[in-house]
Amino acid sequence: MTQLPVRDAADDAPVTLDRREGPYGEVVLRRRGGHLEIIANGCFLMDTADGRSERLLVQAALDRLDAPRPSVLIGGLGVGFSLAYAAAEPRWGAVAVAEREGAVIDWHRTGPLAAYSAGALDDPRVVVLHTDLVAHLAGPGPSYDALCLDIDNGPDWTVDDANDGLYGPAGLAAARRRLNPGGVLAVWSAKPSAAFEDALRAAGFADVHTLEVAVARGVPDAVHLARRA
Repeated sequence: MTQLPVRDAADDAPVTLDRREGPYGEVVLRRRGGHLEIIANGCFLMDTADGRSERLLVQAALDRLDAPRPSVLIGGLGVGFSLAYAAAEPRWGAVAVAEREGAVIDWHRTGPLAAYSAGALDDPRVVVLHTDLVAHLAGPGPSYDALCLDIDNGPDWTVDDANDGLYGPAGLAAARRRLNPGGVLAVWSAKPSAAFEDALRAAGFADVHTLEVAVARGVPDAVHLARRA
């Protein structure tokens, strides 16, 4: 009988690659096995293990647009799945990505996450905005054909209380103002939220619905979609 190799539990032990203190607290980049993880203030945010729902966030918005060269604002940069997917699609005429953590931007420019953003930061259509998305949407600025938002863990559970405002009435009103007529809002969530669908309708959005992506364990990831009439 062939004896299978014994898996060493240490193979899955996290290894810290970088640790930064910033205006929003501590942010850490770790390697666990073959994947990278971003940890904010001790809470897991995301990793490079999958990325299907992050790509769906961008594709589902594009599928609902008629403009030949639409513009999109992605928030935030994260591990780069959404940005890389958008940059690989020639239909997008302009791609902005808002990321408040300077460390995350650095990890994509010169660090281990550069492999996952796949050179997208060098695409001439791409603009990286080092800014807090909530403040960016609330202030003056350009409008977009699509907003693809992947902030914190979604509307029902945020690690940073400051991100709650993005998913409340004021945040959704700001998002709606920054969309062109007929523009699409796509919001990533760690789980489907009927309450957030109701909040989108209350904020004046139309065509509200949710796409789900099954995960290995637990409830599915979700992409909430809505349109500015």
